[in-house]
Amino acid sequence: MTQPVPEIIDFSKEEEITLKLWEKLDAFQTCLKQSKNRPRYRFYDGPPFATGLPHYGHILAGTVKDIVTRWAHQSGFHVERRFGWDCHGLPVEFEIDKLLGIRGPEDVEKMGIEAYNAECRKIVMRYADEWERIITRLGRWIDFKNDYKTMYPSFMESIWWVFRQLFDKGLVYRGFKVMPFSTACSTPLSNFESGQNYKNVDDPSVIVSFPLNESPDVAVLAWTTTPWTLPSNVSVCVHPDMDYVKVKDKASEKKYILMEARLTELFKTADDYEVIDKFKGSALEGKGYRPLFNYFEQMRSRGAFTILTDTYVTAESGTGVVHQAPYFGEDDYRISLRYGIITKDMPPICPIDMGGRFVDPVQDFKGQHVKEADKNIIKWLKENGRLVRAATVNHSYPFCWRSDTPLIYRAVPSWFVRVENMVDKLLESNSNTYWVPEFVKDKRFGNWLRDARDWAISRNRYWGTPIPLWISEDGEEIVCIGSVAELEELSGVKNIIDLHRETIDKITIPSKRPGGGVLRRVPEVFDCWFESGSMPYAEIHYPFEHQKEFEEGFPGDFIAEGIDQTRGWFYTLLVLATLLFGKAPFKNLICHGLVLAADGQKMSKRKKNYPDPMDIVTKYGADAIRLYLINSPVVRADNLRFKEEGVRDILKDVFLPWYNAYRFLMQNVDRLEKENGESFLYSENRSDFRPENYMDRWILSFTQSLIKFVKQEMQAYRLYTVVPRLVKFVDELTNWYVRMNRRRLKGEISVRDCHQALHTLFGVLFSMTKVMASFVPFLTEHMYQNLRHLVDPVTTKDEDVASVHYLMLPQPRDSLIDVSIEQAVSNMQTVIELARVIRDRKTLPMKYPLKEVVVISKDSGVLKDVSALQNYIMEELNIRTVTVTTDKQKYGVQLKAEPDHKTLGARLKGAFKSVTAAIKELSDEQLIEFQRTGEIEVEGHKLNPEDLRVMYTFDTSSDGTPNHYEAHSDSNILVLLDISPDDSMVDEGLAREVINRIQKLRKKAKLMPMDEVTVYYNATGSLTRVIPEYNDFIFATIKQPLSRFPVPSTGIEIIIKEDAKVKQDSLDLVIVRGHVMEDKSKTTQGIGALMNGPDNGRSPACRYVNLEMLSSGGKQATVLLENPRDEYKITFNQLIDQVKLIFGLRGKRVRLYPSKDRKQELSEFLVKDTYELHGSLLYVAFDG
Repeated sequence: MTQPVPEIIDFSKEEEITLKLWEKLDAFQTCLKQSKNRPRYRFYDGPPFATGLPHYGHILAGTVKDIVTRWAHQSGFHVERRFGWDCHGLPVEFEIDKLLGIRGPEDVEKMGIEAYNAECRKIVMRYADEWERIITRLGRWIDFKNDYKTMYPSFMESIWWVFRQLFDKGLVYRGFKVMPFSTACSTPLSNFESGQNYKNVDDPSVIVSFPLNESPDVAVLAWTTTPWTLPSNVSVCVHPDMDYVKVKDKASEKKYILMEARLTELFKTADDYEVIDKFKGSALEGKGYRPLFNYFEQMRSRGAFTILTDTYVTAESGTGVVHQAPYFGEDDYRISLRYGIITKDMPPICPIDMGGRFVDPVQDFKGQHVKEADKNIIKWLKENGRLVRAATVNHSYPFCWRSDTPLIYRAVPSWFVRVENMVDKLLESNSNTYWVPEFVKDKRFGNWLRDARDWAISRNRYWGTPIPLWISEDGEEIVCIGSVAELEELSGVKNIIDLHRETIDKITIPSKRPGGGVLRRVPEVFDCWFESGSMPYAEIHYPFEHQKEFEEGFPGDFIAEGIDQTRGWFYTLLVLATLLFGKAPFKNLICHGLVLAADGQKMSKRKKNYPDPMDIVTKYGADAIRLYLINSPVVRADNLRFKEEGVRDILKDVFLPWYNAYRFLMQNVDRLEKENGESFLYSENRSDFRPENYMDRWILSFTQSLIKFVKQEMQAYRLYTVVPRLVKFVDELTNWYVRMNRRRLKGEISVRDCHQALHTLFGVLFSMTKVMASFVPFLTEHMYQNLRHLVDPVTTKDEDVASVHYLMLPQPRDSLIDVSIEQAVSNMQTVIELARVIRDRKTLPMKYPLKEVVVISKDSGVLKDVSALQNYIMEELNIRTVTVTTDKQKYGVQLKAEPDHKTLGARLKGAFKSVTAAIKELSDEQLIEFQRTGEIEVEGHKLNPEDLRVMYTFDTSSDGTPNHYEAHSDSNILVLLDISPDDSMVDEGLAREVINRIQKLRKKAKLMPMDEVTVYYNATGSLTRVIPEYNDFIFATIKQPLSRFPVPSTGIEIIIKEDAKVKQDSLDLVIVRGHVMEDKSKTTQGIGALMNGPDNGRSPACRYVNLEMLSSGGKQATVLLENPRDEYKITFNQLIDQVKLIFGLRGKRVRLYPSKDRKQELSEFLVKDTYELHGSLLYVAFDG
């Protein structure tokens, strides 16, 4: 049984009710059970950390994933959706380090790894319950009970298997490499991690002198922004092919060598120096210099403290001379290796510890953090005469993505996976994937792959999956373990149930060499990105379990994350799958942008620059957030500035109109049953349903075309094209179909026509409820729970229809699609919208009728459509006449052109200005020819339709142009609106104002359309004349008796009263319960009121018939045979229906006679055209 639909809805509270329904139905699991025998759709969910609460980025990603997976289910697939948790790595350890005040590895060693990891285990799922509550509240259906965690032994064992495959393929090696390094977290970061958090910062910029050994009075000048690396300097580097100069500083008399192109770095003008000599950089190669410090004097014998050459040196910054510290820069390391100053197997020159503090032999700055030591090093340089200039530079610098502290670059021993020699295979794997938007795949991600470096997969940390390598003390014997069973077999240790360091580090493996002792595990753990990149295999414990399931479902069908994951999860997934299986692990990918604060800054808890997500949910509901996020540039990989008013506007502009259309439907289904005794039952499979009404056919065609479009676009994962069309649908339904068919839906034309309109509206709403269920799961469920009771149970007898989310998507019905009707209505809408703009511009309310609208177009098809639909245009615009014409000259109309600035500006560059001026001077004749041929030459440039925007212009100043028109146009249609005043039109406008005040008062009193009331009024000024003159017009709308004051003092119930203003006149209104019998001299005519027909000296504007009962005291009434004029003519049977309604004769047989003697009963066979009855008096009798 259907439930009454309240006028006011609290969307958020209704969502809470829907959540309880889903819980009661166990709806998500029921869906999975229903679909278990369908084809599988494999979805991979990237695991977040549970050490913090979800933010808008998580909500966006979750919404995209939920929409696509719900849609896949509705499309006939079985879609398992398991939530995953990233449990290891820096995010967890960093929280513990802060909590326990741990500053470095020595503190962990004192505490013990077992105790440290126990603390990590405690907090790893700190916010898991909040995550589940928030994600569920947002409407996302995903399995938390059957989740996966990267700390599960089964997950970790699969990671060992992945690593073993790479090891066996020779893709794993150990080496030193200069890498981004977080001193706060005491661990190196991969290149893609270091690229996640760049900031613009001020750093010291120093120029330092290096006196030449051969000429101590001449110094090479080197520049650096990292003074802390200077104690480790072993060489300087110049470009071999660029010009260098020896100059004399006129101010200090000192002699310097630097790149000629960089003289401006040191000197303001050429007058500040004198050039002594000029030479190529290669001339400096091999020259020795006096080092800054003597900490590494032993390196001199290896060629240290000399000038080297390399082409990486640029002329874009500094002095053209780069100081080299080989273990703190990638190029420094490479060049020093080439010159033999260092070797790969020698102890590194790296006088800082894991926390970034100086150690021996750097005694002068020992114990100081490198960044803090900068100022003291600069001071030392100055005191020792080696500082030439000190300044600051603002530049982009990488920060640790977890601790938000500056990274440094340093050489660290690490385990690497070979990636550089696999770039071609990575690019091939990527080419076989489908990305939305595509440019991210080809540009951002493709470029990253082309520059891929070997991947440092090890971390010198504790809480993570241990790297399964056991090595002998001399490093000659190494065993890679690929499973727990293998470790148990080789070590002799049984029942290994945990794979973390506190367990695994104690296990040794006997050497196979005689007297070789035991092999011990290397101390490193895996980078957590290696773990998340392994999730397609590890989440199902492949290959130890689910082999068939994996092999049938790999690669996965769909993944989605933010654009930042192009250097994160997307990358690691692709690398591992390509190295393991030679193909990408996913087929389809949606890459969304980032959600920023309203000011464009990154969202920050510290700054509190964004509203709490759950506060927004409480205010507006989850559906509103979902639709706001996905109906934005963020689903095209652009960034979104989150604004609360955007969420609010979704309620105002989309949900409320949609809800009101649904409410209007349910009200009129209820009215149909109560007033006409007609039940309503919808059958989607009615093959005989072919509506006669043009607007019915239009909305059905529009809906079916939309369903077809949405299915096509969702198959292509283009949410950014789908959601705007769904939002537009709500506008088309509510602001066009429902508004233009209110009278039909309310049964004012006939019962049969009402049935057709309700069937149409119900079918559209029911279909779109299913289509939009994936996008707005709560509101669609709310509507569906009422709508489903009106569906013929015969059509759903074998289905579980307890939830809209159990239903499959509707198939588009091509038989209902009529593109010509859709185009015709679109042309009609354009005319109406253009005219509305004119009304708004001239402050002409729609209540006041105007004489004429002129529609001008060169397209005869447009004019034909407008002519066919002119009655709708007249009603919507409150216009008396519609004129269509191609003769634009008659009205002073010409074509004009505007350039497309973006297209032409890029193409024409310098010529754009002159071409633009010439375009604006093109004549009407030239533009007509351009429209015919599709090209035109302007200033020697051939222009096409995409280069120009041709539009109409209306010149009121030209001779013979009517000046009572106002104009507005688009590229194809010009609308002229006659705005000249007319007294009768002003009067009709006042009558409409009266109707408006009465209807608003009824709404304020929460009255239903079928409630019987009498309206009393007292008016002043023009209203005293207008209301009686337009009584039939008023009653055609309010359908209730209208009487002049006074209100009877006894026997009535006053419902509401109000004093109103219409223009400058007063209008006092009182609404009382029931139809009150009044002296007809005071009572204005109305349907159902007691009256003799029109007695005010004028006939109604519409054709009508008067009625008188042959019993019941001779009650009288008037029925309009049409409304408005010449439209919605009723049939004889519809006239009988109206008589039953007016006189309360539902269920009785009604007879109509032209005279009281009842000699000839009228019938539909005698009355072929009801207009024949216009103005006559008919007598009513009834049986039963």
